[in-house]
Order: sequence, then structure tokens, then C-alpha cells
Amino acid sequence: MMRSRCSTTSLAIGLAGAAVWAGVLVAASAGCKRPAQDKTKESPSSPATSPSGSGKPGAGIKVGVVFDIGGLGDKSFNDAANRGMLKAKAELGVQTQVIEPGEGSDRESALRQRAAAGDNLVIAIGYIFSDDITKLAAEFPDTKFACLDYTLPEGTAKPPANLVGLRFREHEGSFLVGAIAGRVTRTKQLGFVGGMKGPLIHKFEVGFEAGIKQVCPDCTMLSAYAGTEPKAFADPTKGKELALTQYARGADIIYHASGKTGDGVFDAAREQKKFAIGVDSDQFQIAPCCVLTSMIKKSDVAIYDTIKKVVDNKFASGVYEFGLAEDGVGFVYDANNKAFIPQAVVDEVNGLAKQIAAGTIKVPSE
Repeated sequence: MMRSRCSTTSLAIGLAGAAVWAGVLVAASAGCKRPAQDKTKESPSSPATSPSGSGKPGAGIKVGVVFDIGGLGDKSFNDAANRGMLKAKAELGVQTQVIEPGEGSDRESALRQRAAAGDNLVIAIGYIFSDDITKLAAEFPDTKFACLDYTLPEGTAKPPANLVGLRFREHEGSFLVGAIAGRVTRTKQLGFVGGMKGPLIHKFEVGFEAGIKQVCPDCTMLSAYAGTEPKAFADPTKGKELALTQYARGADIIYHASGKTGDGVFDAAREQKKFAIGVDSDQFQIAPCCVLTSMIKKSDVAIYDTIKKVVDNKFASGVYEFGLAEDGVGFVYDANNKAFIPQAVVDEVNGLAKQIAAGTIKVPSE
């Protein structure tokens, strides 16, 4: 049973939080505007004869990456994975090719294309690839595969011998940002906006709510999802609609786990001069006036390490999980957002993180 931490420190934290809110409202009303969208996309692809890899341990190793819905430029899940791939390309010298599929069934064909092209490693970014990549791994036994947020298909005991599943305990990181929200909120009404409704995003939701309740038992949370299809991760209009509804119902902080749909949540936060919490990557720059913090999911580290294992001939099938104990998830607190979060709150939440990593606090995932 997790004990409430609404103790004698609450008054000091609350007063500090009031000052924080006053500051953010002044900043927002002073015209904190969204930075102009950068329309250019980094091109991580390299030709088969790229000289950049010569002399490096991964020279000659070909890696294909198929991104999730929303593609590159989401400043979240896909971009985090892309950073890991770019690091492997720069440091290890591997050759890379990427595909950004649409909403339809071309995800399987994208994976097949890279396997058929002779890539040594084919990586799928997102749990929606799980069934397809499991089947293709059996079809291409000489190709190595990896899937971020992998879910074992029903009736499958373990992944094929040439497939690695990379998973995160997102609920643990979500717990931490929930605790921050529970301390900073003034209305004691929080919100959550998810992308595609399903078990994975539900982990973010329940972890967030558990963190809120840990520090503020009388706080309540509103919850909404953008849809039940993959396109729910790429619908900023829907995201803004859901967020505006929650703000209108009293929420003063909304956490999103919705990919590019989250852009709409940030638009709503800016418009209403309220807070939002980012996900997967540090999303502060999307709305500097209003991003309280972000839940960090170190997909870049998982992707880089998987590629390096192939380069080092240490690739081993299985499902690997990354949580607080493995430094796989966390939250952002730096010069950008330190004015939004009292130091007493950060210290308290870091203490909770240690308890979770040690197993003292069990965070629900469903």
C-alpha cells in the first residue's frame, strides 16, 4: 500500500506552487508563442557505399528502421528512436535506411522490403508492428529483427530466435510526472489524453494516476483517448479538442501519451494558459510557456544498444524491459523548467523514484 505524502511539507510546496503558477500565467499572457515549425527533416539514410563507415566496427552492417505512425518530426517517440539510430550510424559506421509508413497495412510491406533487401537488422518502432514482425522473423531466419514496445502475439510463449523485443515500464516514469502534477496543481483536477486506446497507453494512464494519488489523495483525474486505430497517434485536432474539454472541466495540468496528437494538447495549453506534460522525449521547446515537464523514455539508448550488439556479434533473442532500476525512464528537470517546479517537489519525486527502483513502491500497470 502506498502512503500519502501530503505531510507538513505540503504547505511550503503549495506556496511555492502558487508562485510558480503566477509566474507561468504572466509568461503566457506576455505572449509565449509556439516556435515556428521546422519543415526540414534530417535524412538519416545512407547509400550502400557510404564512406562514413569505413574503418569503424559497423562498416558493412546494414540496418533498416521502419517508424511508427506520425513518422519523423514528432518530437517524441519516433524522434527518440531516430536519435539512437543516428548515434549508431555516426559512432559505429553502420549503413541505414528508413521508411515512414502511413496508416494502412503498408507496415508489413515496409518491414518485408527491408528484410528482402538484405539488411542485417530490421527494427520496427512501435507495438503495432508486433504481429507482423513476429511472422516475418520466421520467414527470414537469417535476418535479425527488433521491435520497440514489442508485445508477444497471443498464444506465443517467446519471440523467434532472431527477434528482440524492447519494452519499457512506462508506468514507472508516468508515476513520477503524476507526483509532480499532484504537487503543482492548484485545482486538484488533472487530465490525461491518450492516443490509440489499448494496453500500452493504458500503462501511462494508470501510472500517472497512481503518482497523483501518492501525493494528493483528494485529487481527481479526467481521461480521454483520441481513438482506437493507429491514426489516433497523428491527430492534433482531436488532441486539442480533448484537452480543451478537460481544461474546461477544471484540469490545470494534462499529461499526454499520444504521439503527434499531443501537438494539439500543447496548443490547448498555450491557448488556456495551463500546463501540459510531454512524453517520450523532452518536449519543452514545443510550448516553452506551458510544458511543466516530460516523461522520458530512453528509446534511443535501447535502439543504439541493440544495433551495437549486432555489430559486436552479441545479439540474443528475448524480451528486455527498461524501467527506473535500469535508468530506462525518468522525467525532465533542468534550466528550462526549473521555474515551474519547486525544488522540494523534485527532491520528493527523486525519493519516490529510488523507492520504485528498489521495489519498495509497486506501480500499477493495468
